[in-house]
Amino acid sequence: MKGYRNYFLNKLLWFLVTLVAAFILNFILPRLMPGDPVAAIVSRLAQGMSNTSGVQAIYEQYAEQFGTNKPMLEQFVLYMRNVFQGDFGFSFSQYPRTVADVISSSIWWTVGLQFPAIIIGWLIGNTLGALAAYRRGTFDKVLMPISIFVSNLPAFGMAVIMLVIFAVTLRWFPTSGGYGFDLIPNFSWKFIWSVFIHYQLPFWSIVLITIGGQAIGMRSMSIYELNADYVKYSRLLGIKDRKIVGYVFRNAMLPQITGLALSIGTMVGGALVAEIIFSYPGLGSTILTAVLGQDYPLISATTLIITLMVLLANFLLEIAYGFLDPRIKAAQAD
Repeated sequence: MKGYRNYFLNKLLWFLVTLVAAFILNFILPRLMPGDPVAAIVSRLAQGMSNTSGVQAIYEQYAEQFGTNKPMLEQFVLYMRNVFQGDFGFSFSQYPRTVADVISSSIWWTVGLQFPAIIIGWLIGNTLGALAAYRRGTFDKVLMPISIFVSNLPAFGMAVIMLVIFAVTLRWFPTSGGYGFDLIPNFSWKFIWSVFIHYQLPFWSIVLITIGGQAIGMRSMSIYELNADYVKYSRLLGIKDRKIVGYVFRNAMLPQITGLALSIGTMVGGALVAEIIFSYPGLGSTILTAVLGQDYPLISATTLIITLMVLLANFLLEIAYGFLDPRIKAAQAD
């Protein structure tokens, strides 16, 4: 237990160090963007005003409200205090909406799209990879080139291909949006069906990318395990092949589980460009709007959520590995 305690404390220390660095970068990087977002808000509000002193008064009022007239260090202290209170302030680009309101209206679209896509792609990809390693032959020769091609396509590339084929050329599915632009969100069958139809292209573009990468990884690990010494020794002892294969694929799944945990951790940040391609109302479109509008609070909040999910997924995965992987247990005992 002492060895595991040291292992846990070491991982926790690195988690906290990385978290502090992420907070600092998350604050600084958006503010390095050129331009003045407060001036953009004032220009929208002051259209038609000819009184320069009035425009200046409006500018000073909003600069004070958003804190952009304060020194950078003071802004950082306010930022940290507000984050720990769960207050990300007002959105510059969608003022007077709060950042929390903007994110809450888009994050569930992203989670609802990407979480099922990652899980289904992971299951199908690992099943195909294991079958390719075990059966070999024609199945493997067909699967591998397709998997390599698909896995090397970026998410937005697959999104564009599916958009052109199924939306523009065949017109089976709509080209953009999360539901029909003429509909108001409600629980009617018409709205639900519209959401389902708009869901298909972004969903399958993510699933196909996930299948390709997982199939390649599972095939490689399975072949390595099938040729391991313990497999040959087990066969010499007369152990049934079905039982051996069960152990082989369980060992091969360890790196794949790591990939799944990281995929879920990066879910909010992954494939966001695919969402932008389809104008899907998730975090991808929200981040694009924030960047174009120089929306510091919204950029900081979205990137902070992505960073926290990635760090937390890595941390929990390493802690779980300390219990599950015999090699780490042995190292702790030493």
